[in-house]
Amino acid sequence: MRIAVIGGTGHIGSYLVPELVQAGHQVVVLSRGERTPYRASSAWNRVERVQVDRDAEDAAGTFGVRVRGLGADVVIDLICFTEESARQLGEALRGQVRHLLHCGTIWVHGPSALVPTPEEAVTVPFGEYGIAKAAIERYLLGTDGLPATVIRPGHITGPGWAPINPAGHVDLGVFETLANGNELVLPNLGLETVQHVHAADVAGVFLAALANRSVAIGESFHAVAAGAMTLRGYAEGVARWFGQEPQLSFLPWEEWRKTVSDSDAAITLDHLSHSPHCSMEKAARLLGFRPSYSALAATLDAVAWLVDNGKLTVGSVPTDRT
Repeated sequence: MRIAVIGGTGHIGSYLVPELVQAGHQVVVLSRGERTPYRASSAWNRVERVQVDRDAEDAAGTFGVRVRGLGADVVIDLICFTEESARQLGEALRGQVRHLLHCGTIWVHGPSALVPTPEEAVTVPFGEYGIAKAAIERYLLGTDGLPATVIRPGHITGPGWAPINPAGHVDLGVFETLANGNELVLPNLGLETVQHVHAADVAGVFLAALANRSVAIGESFHAVAAGAMTLRGYAEGVARWFGQEPQLSFLPWEEWRKTVSDSDAAITLDHLSHSPHCSMEKAARLLGFRPSYSALAATLDAVAWLVDNGKLTVGSVPTDRT
């Protein structure tokens, strides 16, 4: 099949595109051309590349027509963030493609209620990102003649970028603190959750949905590790991976937030407020997909890359990368 991947050089596309090529598909990648894939692969030599500024073309009302003109059987959209953008693409592709796969987010659920949370749970999103993604889902899955599937990743991680850390933000110093056996202060009791997923497993859910088109169309599927981590458990796992006994202490939120920057506190509060723990049962049952990486293993793969590339200052480097 001819498959167009919008935003195919990012986290997910770096794993997804080579798999599509190796499966024998003719792949076209649309991107701004400002980034190389996170993973090198000879498969990229067989990819047709189209440089495009989606924001500019959305504003001009030409992006959907541009994608339709590629003549793709399948379109995989990894970088759609507004309902208007989704509508432009969807209206252009209605009746023109066999399958449209959209990258959503588990943030559409809002705060966790029932855990593990199934895809069918009532969604009560908050924040601009979650609300916008929920609106996109309603449009894509509720529009006649649009054969759409939504894949909802958790906190995507893997080699090449920093994962959400055990304090719920992105400062690499948290990993250095744990690696060097120093005390890490966590908010509350460290029992709120995060749910990472390796980019390879997110790509795997897209591939499984593509291979099971008849049951995937009209559905949403989570793409997360099997099980969430508490901040405390996450910190303990990272420390022990570095050969250290965890040194943790805890402060109530209003006190803890004063120990970090305002931006870090805002990111952490967003993660604490969601505390996701989503189910992968539906993907296993309908698509036959089960993630290869645990949540901790996914983050440690990213941390190992940070160590190997000199992004972290640590006293010792783990030799066991499992």
